[in-house]
Amino acid sequence: MKNLIYLFVIVLFFGCANKDTASAAKAIEAKTPTKTAAIQTSTPAVAVTKRDTTPRPKTRYVQDTSRPKNKIKADFPFDIAMTLSDRTEVNSEKVLAKNGKPTILLFWLTTCYPCRMELNAIKTKYAGWKEEADFNFAVISTDFQKNYERFIKRVAKENWAWDTYHDTNREFRKVIPGALNGLPQTFVFDKNGEIVYHKRKYSSGDEDKLFDVVKGLAAK
Repeated sequence: MKNLIYLFVIVLFFGCANKDTASAAKAIEAKTPTKTAAIQTSTPAVAVTKRDTTPRPKTRYVQDTSRPKNKIKADFPFDIAMTLSDRTEVNSEKVLAKNGKPTILLFWLTTCYPCRMELNAIKTKYAGWKEEADFNFAVISTDFQKNYERFIKRVAKENWAWDTYHDTNREFRKVIPGALNGLPQTFVFDKNGEIVYHKRKYSSGDEDKLFDVVKGLAAK
């Protein structure tokens, strides 16, 4: 009988101990954070700019205001609009009119270095030329209209003794032989308006050859 009582006490003790252990284990498990939570990452949104595919109108940087070739008088002194450095508008038919003298037309550009060289060479000799021969001399810029202000400044700076014009609509290239391809170019017209001499580009001493032609024509 005593042995049964001891056995009952032992069973009761271990039963309570197991129950307390299980309860403690559950309590610990509840307090322990799980490591299965997903790690959240934040990726900043990237702004996407859409390309504008709308067709854009093309810009014409240089506008051709010249007349068709068949509308321009092809014979010297032509009928071409020109502008002086003071913005006065004139016409070649009047200012280059035939007057019984040989006429030199020198075509140039403000951006052309050989043109600058030739004009400088003539400038140093021009006064002497006028003493030796009677002739007309006109220098005509073929600059685009956008460079007209540059033309004004250049004429003012050089203070040339001859008449200087700007080919307002760039029409001389349509009636002058060779279309003025390659500058400077110099043409000599006799008293009848016929071309008797033509020179393209410039080399040192060309101005002397030019004057020899003019002096010979003026003496006739």
